[in-house]
Amino acid sequence: MSKSHRGEGSDDRGPSHRLLRVGENLRHALSEIFARGELRDPSLDGVSVTVTEVRCSPDLRNATIFVMPLGGVHEKDVVDGLNRCSKYIRGQLSRMVRMKYLPNLKFTSDGSFGEADHIEELLHSPHVAQDLDKD
Repeated sequence: MSKSHRGEGSDDRGPSHRLLRVGENLRHALSEIFARGELRDPSLDGVSVTVTEVRCSPDLRNATIFVMPLGGVHEKDVVDGLNRCSKYIRGQLSRMVRMKYLPNLKFTSDGSFGEADHIEELLHSPHVAQDLDKD
């Protein structure tokens, strides 16, 4: 079956170059919106939010935005606040990013920071350290 019949981004190699480019453009625009501090939600007052990744569906109708508040403080509250403001954010994005259809936005917390901390903790544990000292 040819690539045109399978749909864009549906093969085993991961997302297409187009999906990655669109996601990166959305990430930059979202970072700009958050830097302006125009979101009027109590859980977002004075919070600096980092947009780590934007993953778009192959049809570009939905986007999952991975975010992390500075220091990981009140992570769930910040994500809930962003999801409440998603329609306003989508409207702001429509002025900044030129697309035929702007995707629906779903914010979620980025777990990669916690995973990195866990791996770092494992590498510094005494059990692993004793294996490294055998050399």
